[in-house]
Amino acid sequence: MASKYDLTPRIAQQLDIHLIFPLLEFLQEQGLYPDEYILKAKIELLNHTNMVDYAMDIHKSLYHTDDVPQEMMERRAEVVARLKALEEAAAPLITFLQNSSAVQELRADKQHNLQLLEERYQIGPDQIEALYQYAKFQFECGNYSGAADYLYQYRALCTNSDRSVSALWGKLAAEILMQNWEIALEELNRLKEIIDSKSFSTPLNQVQNRIWLMHWSLFIFFNHDNGRTLIIDLFNQDKYLNAIQTSAPHLLRYLAIAFIVNKRRRPQFKDFIKVIQQEQHSCKDPITEFLACIYVNYDFDGAQEKMKECEELILNDPFLGKRAEEGSFSSVPLRDEFLENARLFISETYCRIHQRIDMGVLAEKLNLNLEEAERWIVNLIRTSKLDAKIDTETGTVTMEPNQPNVYEQLIDHTKPLSGRTYKLVSQLLEHAQTQLAR
Repeated sequence: MASKYDLTPRIAQQLDIHLIFPLLEFLQEQGLYPDEYILKAKIELLNHTNMVDYAMDIHKSLYHTDDVPQEMMERRAEVVARLKALEEAAAPLITFLQNSSAVQELRADKQHNLQLLEERYQIGPDQIEALYQYAKFQFECGNYSGAADYLYQYRALCTNSDRSVSALWGKLAAEILMQNWEIALEELNRLKEIIDSKSFSTPLNQVQNRIWLMHWSLFIFFNHDNGRTLIIDLFNQDKYLNAIQTSAPHLLRYLAIAFIVNKRRRPQFKDFIKVIQQEQHSCKDPITEFLACIYVNYDFDGAQEKMKECEELILNDPFLGKRAEEGSFSSVPLRDEFLENARLFISETYCRIHQRIDMGVLAEKLNLNLEEAERWIVNLIRTSKLDAKIDTETGTVTMEPNQPNVYEQLIDHTKPLSGRTYKLVSQLLEHAQTQLAR
């Protein structure tokens, strides 16, 4: 079952080759596929990079030998020679950038900087282009730190907007691979701003850039302290949610899990359930199906089965299955949070649509024993708005009728109006600006 719901093949299509390796490492650690299968996949990917030494190590592990093919040795010599040539071409600009007193002469005005470099240091467009090629080659060799530094410096001098965006994608990938989550988030936000404001050749091209951005963002959002809120902020925006529904419905798994474990976003959760309802026949994922069972079909037996599948899925998902180590104890925090909130969803909904509930039945729905279920329902009554009483003699929970106040209903229905009005005005302004630009 675990490999059945593995999204790595789909997600990998939207990633830079280097970003696929952390996913393969996770799958190898989990034993989700045979080692030989993963090692061959790594070799295939490495053939498209300049990480020849890594490829040699994988080849030795795969074929249990200390020898490597002659073509790998020749490829390594080519890479070293090319790296040296690029370094020499970029050397004048690199030397300048390493001179702190010289760098202080630079200003925010790029044209001034280019003129300064040309007149005083004989550094022209060729050397700036050489810096980009050198940074890109460093990235392809696996030197992400050096690549990130040079790409940052290149963007400060680059006047070609397309090339500058390309460098920003490269820097984002490098920061992700170095696990610099705060810096990576900053670069992600810069890219989002560019994608949302840039005039693309076709709307489809803009949608594809949003799809790439969301896939790359998974690394950040499931490692950043505030990531589970930030992923909702990004994925749940109309333009991005539309892109998910039309081109990448598998991403609903990650938006769904963020909503499930994020209690602060419950108002938006109601609208998300409508999306789940729309996509329940096209998106076959245990996590979205779990929500559909509870809030669309009211199928609590189905929800119980899906909860078991979700637990296994989380453990074997490269983004969701991150482990936390405390001494000799290892856990998957997201799994624990999911199970806690999943039981809460089941029990709240089940209690709201039944007047009298058998504790044994509820325990079964929650995958708990009778004693644990009783403690669970006591805590639920204390912390939620449920008006209920527990009869320990009969082992039942009796729900008191709860007629909502008409004024509260009116307030709840009008709350989203301001947000919708703001979205409508923003879209009208954006459309007007686009028309003026033409």
